[in-house]
Amino acid sequence: MAVPEGLSTTPFSPRYADRVEEWIDVYGNAVPLALGDPAEEYEAIRTAVGASEYSMLYKWHVEGEAAVATVDAVFSRSVGGLGAGRIAYGVVVDTEGMMLDDVTVAVLAAHHVVVTGGNPATQESLAAHAPAGTTVTERRDESAVLTLQGPRSREVLQRLTALDVSNEAFPYYTFLRDAPVGGIPAQVSRLGFTAELGYEIQVPRERALELWDAVFAAGADFGIRAFGAIALLTCRTEAGMIMGELEYDRTVTPFECRMGWALDFDKGPFQGRDALLAKKDSAAGRVVSVVVEAAPEVAEGARLELDGRDIGYVTMAVPSPALAGATLGLARVHRDAVKSGTALTAVAADGTKADATVRPTPVYDPERARVRA
Repeated sequence: MAVPEGLSTTPFSPRYADRVEEWIDVYGNAVPLALGDPAEEYEAIRTAVGASEYSMLYKWHVEGEAAVATVDAVFSRSVGGLGAGRIAYGVVVDTEGMMLDDVTVAVLAAHHVVVTGGNPATQESLAAHAPAGTTVTERRDESAVLTLQGPRSREVLQRLTALDVSNEAFPYYTFLRDAPVGGIPAQVSRLGFTAELGYEIQVPRERALELWDAVFAAGADFGIRAFGAIALLTCRTEAGMIMGELEYDRTVTPFECRMGWALDFDKGPFQGRDALLAKKDSAAGRVVSVVVEAAPEVAEGARLELDGRDIGYVTMAVPSPALAGATLGLARVHRDAVKSGTALTAVAADGTKADATVRPTPVYDPERARVRA
């Protein structure tokens, strides 16, 4: 199926566009819902290895003598304190402490920091804090990013590079900047959005198809599969990972979307810090996992009631293989409904009602052991 008018193709789309029956819009890019059977794509991620396009996120390059200070003025965690090759995950909030974006930060050099996220408001915040001589530019179109996710992903990557990618040499939330992969200059980051061992391989855009072919050749006997948005979103829902405009927007603080842990109040001033300190003990709600006794299409977007009182809604619902196919959702709820085991009623747009129960988050690998394996 052709890419819909008005959406951009991505660096890897020539390798899979003819297999796509439906596309979605991700930051102006056409992203496939699936490239085959979504259940098989999910299974590959959980038991073997899956590969997917991940070039769509914005990449803001902050360059100049004040690069680290500029990002530190906006980001919720310490940038100056990042060790060599480390990646930090955290948030950007507005001056009132309300969520703008969840982002990763990598210091490439003393005067070069890259912030990766999904909201152009992050660039505006960075630019507002950049002094003369420090620039903020968005450069996602220069590169292609292929993510490998699953318990066999390390083995596939090791076949493609002479560098040591063992757990000891290449731990979780670190990156290798000069890492030839399949003979292509690359930056490899160890992270992901699936709750599995995983990596993101970034190469120059013009080398994208070479990388795709090399990865799929190396992973063939491991059962590698390309996966689309359905499999990814199923994994992320099971993993309890948040997304902008779903689990958060500018009406909530990080405390309400499971990101309070990422606020480093000891690092010094950053945008929204004082407002967050004032709101620290007054969070009105929280993001939780819920199991709904209804089909996912009925549960998604449903209002949630506690003893007849409207207390929130389901942001996304999927059939969860980790729960034997039960409908699992993430939901934004009032603080009265955050306790695991709380019985709720889901009310769909057409008035259909179903029982719902709050579950511990995440429902899949709650200790996050697999990503650190």
